[in-house]
Order: sequence, then structure tokens, then C-alpha cells
Amino acid sequence: MNHYIDIRLRPDPEFSAAHLMAALFSKLHRILAQRGELQVAVSFPLMEQQHAGLGGVMRLFGDAKPLDMLMAEPWLLGMRDHTEVGAIALVPDHAQYRQLKRVQAKSSPERLRRRSIKCLGISEQEAKARIPDSAAKWLNLPYLQLQSGSTGQRFRLFLELGPLQQAPQPGLFNRYGLSPSATIPWF
Repeated sequence: MNHYIDIRLRPDPEFSAAHLMAALFSKLHRILAQRGELQVAVSFPLMEQQHAGLGGVMRLFGDAKPLDMLMAEPWLLGMRDHTEVGAIALVPDHAQYRQLKRVQAKSSPERLRRRSIKCLGISEQEAKARIPDSAAKWLNLPYLQLQSGSTGQRFRLFLELGPLQQAPQPGLFNRYGLSPSATIPWF
């Protein structure tokens, strides 16, 4: 994980940066899933500067060969007019490391009730009594608004940065380019 590539969103009067970043991220997720890629990570280097947003830059990490192979695929089709793609570059020596992981909130009482009904075999009324609407928890984290490719349901993928570390933590990344334990370079 010693190389990176930046993909910058171009300003667009018709689409918000959040909308374009969600579209870009969805395309990345699809190609990572198709390829079964676990060696490419993603970050949003401007997310700390944005208030509850991810900013206009997506940064991909990996070794040079997997990044080169990924960028040779036509996964950015339809996004070329909205993005500027940098060259593959070496991670700077002064980079620190941190995790970027998905956080799932128990924000939907309705979802929790459905799960309880399915897993515990309880009735809808009992589930409603156990999980009132007031049980909703909300996250104040940046997120991407995505649509599931399998169910078609829209959901928010909340992202949280871990603390800065001096040494990398190796590991694999999921099909979103995220990991609950492995770190990414941060600069």
C-alpha cells in the first residue's frame, strides 16, 4: 500500500459534490466487487475539513500494479466529465496512518423491529413494544448516500476516521475499500 491516486470532482452546477461523490463511490464499489479486489483502499483526504461532508477528493491506495490494473478498467465511464484523475504516485515518506471504517447506526427502529421479528420469532406488536420509535440513534458522521445493488434500497454509509498512528496496520479491505482494522496512509 505504497502508492495512491487522487480523483478530484469538478464543480458542476447541476449536481452537488455529495451526489457526484456517491456516484463515484458506487462505481468504485462495483468494480472492486467484480474484481474481488481486497488490496485497494479508499480515503477522502478533505473529510476533516468538511463539516459532515467528504470533500471533493477520493484517494485510492494500493500497490502500483493493482492500482494500474484497476485504472485500466472502464469503471469511470460516465464520470470522466465530472472528475480529474491524477497519476499513480508514491505515498510521501512523512505520511501517518489511520483507519477509515464504516459505522452502522441503529438508527432505524423499523429495521430493528424487522430483524427482531425474523431472528427472535416475535410478533410485530411485541417488536414494537420492545423497540419504540424513540430508540433511534443518529450519527453525526460524514456519509455517502448509496443504493444497494442487490435490494435496491437506499442507505447511508457512515464513515469514521480513527486516530493518527505512526506505523501502518496491515490487513485486507472490503469491497468498499474500507477496513475495521487495517490503516491507510494519511497526508
